[in-house]
Amino acid sequence: MSSARPREREVERRAVVFAALGDETRLSLVGKLSRGTPQSISDLARGSPLTRQAITKHLRVLEGARLVGCVRVGRESLFELRPEPLKEIQSYLERVSEQWGDALARLKSFVED
Repeated sequence: MSSARPREREVERRAVVFAALGDETRLSLVGKLSRGTPQSISDLARGSPLTRQAITKHLRVLEGARLVGCVRVGRESLFELRPEPLKEIQSYLERVSEQWGDALARLKSFVED
């Protein structure tokens, strides 16, 4: 296997997470789930103009990005936040920020010399 393949998969995983978080409804759901308590679709739909079916579709996208997990409790599905993909994205953004900081420092040094 070439070394590009794992890197491509890593980039694809990040893109899926960014795409999932790029929707305001899904971002709002992540915010609600970040409180730490698993919540039902009814709980998540409360106060939203969206139907439970629409909320379910958004939750499926978040599941596909590995951002939420679903646990069955009796007849009810409870959704909970999975923080690992967010931690991976945070680490990635910190690396990119550091690279930009380094590049800007080099540019400043070059301009000032």
